[in-house]
Amino acid sequence: METVKATSPLIQIRNLSKSYGAKAVLKNLSLDIFPGQVIGYIGPNGAGKSTTVKILTGLIPDFTGQVTVDGIDMAENPQEIKKLIGYVPENAEIYDVLSPMEYLDFIGKLYGMEYQILQERALRLLTAFGLGNNANDRMDTFSKGMRQKVLLISGIIHNPRIIVLDEPLSGLDANAVIMVKELIERLSQEGKTIFYCSHMMDVVEKVSDRILLIDKGEIIADGTFESLKQEHAETLEQIFAKLTGRPESAQETDAIINALD
Repeated sequence: METVKATSPLIQIRNLSKSYGAKAVLKNLSLDIFPGQVIGYIGPNGAGKSTTVKILTGLIPDFTGQVTVDGIDMAENPQEIKKLIGYVPENAEIYDVLSPMEYLDFIGKLYGMEYQILQERALRLLTAFGLGNNANDRMDTFSKGMRQKVLLISGIIHNPRIIVLDEPLSGLDANAVIMVKELIERLSQEGKTIFYCSHMMDVVEKVSDRILLIDKGEIIADGTFESLKQEHAETLEQIFAKLTGRPESAQETDAIINALD
């Protein structure tokens, strides 16, 4: 069944700018993001992706412009916005002396979840992710993929309306990657808004119904993959290379191979 998108934006960003010293990282970004959309947010290193995410999740409070989530102004009430968002960062430190159940209990309490609901949901999610038998094991024995699954669960355990995923597939095996891709689609069908940051272009191409390409602090492309494909190139990797000024990657690869001769 096709997802019906709401006509009113859930997230409104107006003239968002952020500088570190003399370096402008974001330059007057303006976006409307709607319930149920899966946004693929891509760009080169240093383009402003992480800064956008940290502002959207309330981790960077000093910015210019306006960010409004469900009618709440980020500058005025970031704590209320944080209740609406689940965030899975690219590089997160988890308390690995805890078990998954202990860690998720801690996260759930931060969101004010009722104890019984929290415990039952945590165990169901761990089981669904294949970690049911490890629910009470210390996480310092876990592989990177197992830790990443716990992080994913911590980002959705409070059933947020908005889910921000920053390279969420890092360390996952092929079956887990397939499951997470399907999960993103199902969450979108349930009306969740997904903000997905990744360098894995093939995955972004498949899971996103809208792609935003940022470069040097500005959005330089915004549309469905099909619309971007018709305008620019055949694959998302080609679109990325063309619009970010890196069409010479094949020549660079040739130069590396030739240097080995």
